[in-house]
Order: sequence, then C-alpha cells, then structure tokens
Amino acid sequence: MCKDRLVRASRVNPILNVSDLAASFGWFDRLGFPTAWSWGEPATFGAVHNGEVEIFLCQGAQGAPGTWMSVWVDDVDGLHQHCLAEGITVGMPPTDCPWNVREMHVVHPDGHTFRFSQASPHDHDHQHGHEHGHDHPHRH
Repeated sequence: MCKDRLVRASRVNPILNVSDLAASFGWFDRLGFPTAWSWGEPATFGAVHNGEVEIFLCQGAQGAPGTWMSVWVDDVDGLHQHCLAEGITVGMPPTDCPWNVREMHVVHPDGHTFRFSQASPHDHDHQHGHEHGHDHPHRH
C-alpha cells in the first residue's frame, strides 16, 4: 500500500434506479450497451456494458431518479445518428462546448441523462497524454 493513499481504486460502477429492468436492458442494448449480467428470478439487478464502461441497474431500490453521467466516446456524431435511427431521446444534439469538448445528451426513459463527450480537435498536433477536453495553455 502506498503511504500517499489508503487504498487504490480500480474502477467505479454507477448504480441507476430503473422502474423496469427488462425494458432498461432493451433500451441500453439499442444504445450499444448490451446486458452484461442479471441477478434474481425475476431479475431486479444487473449490468450493461460497452468497452471498459459497466453500469449497474437496480429496479426499484438503489440509485436515485434523474442521475447524470458523463461517458467519453470516440464518435459523438456517429452516436447521435445511431440514437436518431433507434428512436432514442436526444436531450441535446452534438454541440462544441467552450471547454474543448463535443458532447450530446441522451435521456433514459426513467429520466437519467447521459452526457456523451468527445475531445474537440486542437489547433496543434502534439500529444497531451489524456483523452479529454481541457482549457489549459500549452507551451510550444
């Protein structure tokens, strides 16, 4: 254990409260997050995933309504077109934000909002060592 920290966190899994787990699994599948697993008979808890992201879903218990989540993706515009084709509610279309991020908002039937973000292109071509937008200056 490092003396700078008590423990080393390895990942975080948000827990969203949903009114209908099966319907939520279907919605997330259309969004591109297939079901990873479910628990119970009938299932009342489970998870969906995409890449390294896993989101827990809990029917009628843990979590709070109207949760906001930020998810980084590689193609906000492609996701937007996919959502429109799938009939998924888009709360905000792809927008270039002043904090150097292109983002869109997608709204789950239970009111959860997913803020899908992508780093905006820079006016210079060197590596930054991170994949998120930023507003700090670069020395050249």
